Amino acid sequence: MSDIAQVTITINGVDHTVDAGQYLISAAEGIGEYIPRFCYHDKLESVGKCRMCLVEVEGPRGKALVPSCTMVVSDGMVVDTESAVVKKAQEGILEFLLINHPLDCPVCDKGGECPLQDQAYGFGAGESRFVEEKRTYLKPIPVSSVVLLDRERCVLCDRCVRVADDIAGDALLTFTERGNAVQIQTFPNEPCSSYFSGNTVQLCPVGALTSVDYRFKARPWDLEHTTSVSVTDPVHSTVDVQTSRGKIVRVYGVENDAVNEGWLSDKDRFSFSTVHSDTRITTPLIRKGDRFEEASWNRALEVVASRLGGYQGAEVAMIGGANNTNEEAFVLSKFMRTVVGSAHIDAQLGDGIEAHLAAAITPRATINDLDTASTILLWGPDLKESLPVLYLRVRKAVRNGAHLVVVHPIGTGLDDVAAHTVTYRAGTGSDVLRKLSAGDGEYAAARELLGSGPVVALVGRTSIAEDPKLTEAVAAFARDLPDATILPLLERSNVFGALDMGLSPTLLPGRVSTGSDAGVAALEQAWGPLPEHVGHGTEGVLGALKAEDISALVLAGADPVRDFPDPRLAAEALEAAEFVVALDAFVTDSSIHADVILPVAVWGEVDGTVTNLEGRVQRVRPSLAPPGQVRPTHDVIDDLANRMGVALGASNLAMISKELADVSPAYAGVTMDFLTFEAGPEGVVVPHGDGVQPLGYIPVEVSVPVVTGEFTAHFAASLYDDGVWVRNADTIAGLVRDPVVRLHPSDAARLAIAEGDSVLVSGTHELIVAFDEQVSRGTIVVPHNLEATKGLAAESVVTVDVMRGDS
Repeated sequence: MSDIAQVTITINGVDHTVDAGQYLISAAEGIGEYIPRFCYHDKLESVGKCRMCLVEVEGPRGKALVPSCTMVVSDGMVVDTESAVVKKAQEGILEFLLINHPLDCPVCDKGGECPLQDQAYGFGAGESRFVEEKRTYLKPIPVSSVVLLDRERCVLCDRCVRVADDIAGDALLTFTERGNAVQIQTFPNEPCSSYFSGNTVQLCPVGALTSVDYRFKARPWDLEHTTSVSVTDPVHSTVDVQTSRGKIVRVYGVENDAVNEGWLSDKDRFSFSTVHSDTRITTPLIRKGDRFEEASWNRALEVVASRLGGYQGAEVAMIGGANNTNEEAFVLSKFMRTVVGSAHIDAQLGDGIEAHLAAAITPRATINDLDTASTILLWGPDLKESLPVLYLRVRKAVRNGAHLVVVHPIGTGLDDVAAHTVTYRAGTGSDVLRKLSAGDGEYAAARELLGSGPVVALVGRTSIAEDPKLTEAVAAFARDLPDATILPLLERSNVFGALDMGLSPTLLPGRVSTGSDAGVAALEQAWGPLPEHVGHGTEGVLGALKAEDISALVLAGADPVRDFPDPRLAAEALEAAEFVVALDAFVTDSSIHADVILPVAVWGEVDGTVTNLEGRVQRVRPSLAPPGQVRPTHDVIDDLANRMGVALGASNLAMISKELADVSPAYAGVTMDFLTFEAGPEGVVVPHGDGVQPLGYIPVEVSVPVVTGEFTAHFAASLYDDGVWVRNADTIAGLVRDPVVRLHPSDAARLAIAEGDSVLVSGTHELIVAFDEQVSRGTIVVPHNLEATKGLAAESVVTVDVMRGDS
């Protein structure tokens, strides 16, 4: 039974009981009475701009026309939504809106899904008394690199302004001019350079805002819709993937209130063109000297089966799997442990945190816990750059009254809404943690705030150069805060699902530790004997390859040369390997070293499930068939296992899903069928159901040394980096920022560096200098994973040499 107070209202002569505190327009919709609207949206603040939702409400002085989107229901309220006065008002509003609105529905991208079009039919007079020439503007004008504006179509509903300002915190759109000339514009010389600009297109109730990648590409009635999730990061926002003539043409956000509430980042929304990139591998490739030649699947798999079958289990390792579905990761885990006989498996590339901490921390927060938190502690990556939809949820929590404490070496996207920000020199996080825990000096106010529960702690590495043990120390501190729950932060797409499927040297499927005798015994009953040797993580695998203790490597969608903190070690390890097979969609800096590349299906083409950072399992569905000879990963691995003499039973997704649910304690009962027919669109947080007891990990205090040096490094992530899903996406590839290193002005003055000068970082990479007062003294901020920084080791201490004259 709901705890929300109820009130009785009368709409069109019928009494209804509704929740108190909601707007009349929402209450009416909940009982089946639709009131037309343009400016109202349930995720935005009501402003009553369009007046389309006028209704008659009885008051002490009789009936009055009021906007239902700003009127809160009260007990005894009497409402008429169908009176002649209401209908006349609606007709008048529509007639005014259509005075200058162009009647270009046949060529407008919004035609067929346009609220103005629908409401003109449903609530308009049917004809206009205005015959004057309509106002026109130059069209379209770019609002940003991905959004175009047709000003004459705008109905001034204010949705785009509110999305940019209130939701995203990017006040980049505004009304200009006066009276009949009012229009939406960006600020002078400032484009709408927001990571969330695509949301304005989706919420625009007319065709005023359109996206450059969809404009004139398809009509709504020609589109096929598939509900899936975005896997650009581990938040896993729910999306509607829309296809036409065998290609994805548009991705819209779906209102999943447990995750993204309908919002998407522009990376979620516009990276889909990567699927159709001309650079994709569509046939198997086999190395011949210093080049690759195309081969049949039969020949390629025979080569791989023969080579891998020639090694002892411990001589083979696998890196990757974090970009795969849960089912694919499960098959990879089973293949490596039972067919190859190796425990050298890691989905993290040295850029993550301790596997038990990531997969099984307790008590674990959900994203919705942010909405009821009194205090939020963020000690991890800059959410705006790394986990942008989670960034929006934190902003929402702050708008609703939560107090935010941000601890980070540099300024972040949430600093403007934080109650306290703690900025520290990179490498000194352990000292800051000690002082914050004790409430010393300048940290006293932040520590006092953290004493107000419930507290939700968002914990992860602030930089790839930061000691991962600091994350565990912060989690241990946060766990002792009042009513605390902890949300671990990682950035690779399905890394939490991969860890849950056992793609870690210390974890087995279902959040079972390899140190659990009972857990190992239970899995061996289903799979047979497991490897007895101690497995290596990515760093250990690369070191062993270089030392020739491991001979063969399987790369499952991983690119350690670009993503591992020490790219030189990664490149040397791949060069030293006797045999490398890559399962990938592209030739990368790592797969270029492979002996065989097997083309596999990607998001948009694969079916299965994924697990997000809160442990929520959702369905990911295919919208397209893979191109060329591309095959799903599970199908490739099943075929390979058969050729190595083992029947893996992984050709059928339903069978994989059932086995996964049977042998993985945290996923007991969570099959694809359960998610499709019982769980609903929000998915489920695992473990699900009674009696399920997987691993629960309690973080402990650990000693983390303080890093010293002239400059300590913070390697800053960027939403638009040189990753595969950006550089191959036509719409957003050009949004990658120029590579600059940032220094505090006082450090630059000490080195006699002017802004715009060049410096040599770690003796290898020449980069331009920019000044930033939000950077701590003694810290240098280096952009991570850009073309210009490729090969730069993410070390905690770097050297900075000024480039002068001919140097």
